[in-house]
Amino acid sequence: MILVYLEIRDSKVKKSSLEVLSEAKRRGEELGMKTEAALVGHGVDSLASEAFRYGASKVHILENSLLSRYSPSAYTKALLSLAEEVKPEAILFAATSMGRDLAPRLAAKLGVSLASDCTQASVKDGKLVVVRPLYAGKAFARFTFKSTPQMATLRPNVFPLVDPSDSQGETIKKAVVIPESQVKDRVVDVVKAEGAELDVTEADIIVSGGRGMKGSENFELLRELTSILPHSALGASRSAVDAEWIDHQHQVGQTGKTVSPNLYMAFGISGAIQHLAGMSSSKYIIAVNKDPEAPIFKVADFGIVGDLFQVIPPLKEELKKALSE
Repeated sequence: MILVYLEIRDSKVKKSSLEVLSEAKRRGEELGMKTEAALVGHGVDSLASEAFRYGASKVHILENSLLSRYSPSAYTKALLSLAEEVKPEAILFAATSMGRDLAPRLAAKLGVSLASDCTQASVKDGKLVVVRPLYAGKAFARFTFKSTPQMATLRPNVFPLVDPSDSQGETIKKAVVIPESQVKDRVVDVVKAEGAELDVTEADIIVSGGRGMKGSENFELLRELTSILPHSALGASRSAVDAEWIDHQHQVGQTGKTVSPNLYMAFGISGAIQHLAGMSSSKYIIAVNKDPEAPIFKVADFGIVGDLFQVIPPLKEELKKALSE
C-alpha cells in the first residue's frame, strides 16, 4: 500500500497534495498496490470525499484537538503511529513548506531515507524510482530505496491530476493519543498578509519581476496582470526582494521558492543561475528584457527584447480581450 499525507489549508485539501495522490494512484496501479490517504486534524471528516475522488481507496483520519493547527511534533507523532500500524510500502508528501518540514521528521523517526523535491516517479523491479534535480537543476539524480517505507516529497505543479471520479472508499477514524506535555511546538496564530495572494508554488501562472521593475510601485503593473490571468501569482527575483520592493514570500530562486507553473512570465529579470534554478522547470517561459544578451533568454520559449514599461500596457489590454471572449 502507498500512503499519501494530505495537507489541509483553509479547510480544503491542497491541490499539491491531490497531485501527489494522483501520482500515487498511477504508480500503485503499476505495483499492484492500493493507494491510501492520511488526514490529520480536528473535524476534517468531510474532506475524505475529495481524497476518494482523486484515487484513495481508504482514508485514515487522525484526530485530536491538539492537531487542529499544525504542530511538527504532534503531527509527526500522529503519522508515526499510523505508519507503524498500517506498515505502508511507501509514504509520499507534497514538497510544500509543511511537507519539507514534516517528511524528514517522520523519516528520522522511522529510521528510513527520504528523497526530497522529486520531479519524476516511476516503477522498476517492484520498487519506486524517483528523480530529483541537483546542482541548481544542472543535473538530475535517480534514486531507488533500500529501506521501507520508501519516502519522498514531490514537487508541486509537476505531476498531473487524475480525472476525478465518483468513487467512494473506506474511512477509518482514529483518535490519536498525544500527551499535551509532549507537544513542544504549536502554531499560536496565523496572520495573513493584507490582501493575501496565491502562493507562487501553487499557481498555474506566475508573473515575476526583477531589478528592471525599478521600484516597488511598479510591481502594481504585475499585480494588474495577475488580476486578469486565472490562478496566477506574483513572483520576484532576489534582487527585487533585497531592494525591499516586495516581500520575501514572492521570491523565486535557489534562496527562495522552487516553482513549476504552466507559464512563467519574467519581466526585467536578467536570469542569474540562482533564479533559473527555481523556475527553469516551468512548462513555458516568457521573458521581457532590454538586454538581448540576458541569460533568461536562453531558457525562454518566447522572448521580447524591449522596455517592459512599453510592453505591459498593450499586453494587459490584449489579455483582457482574449480572456473576455
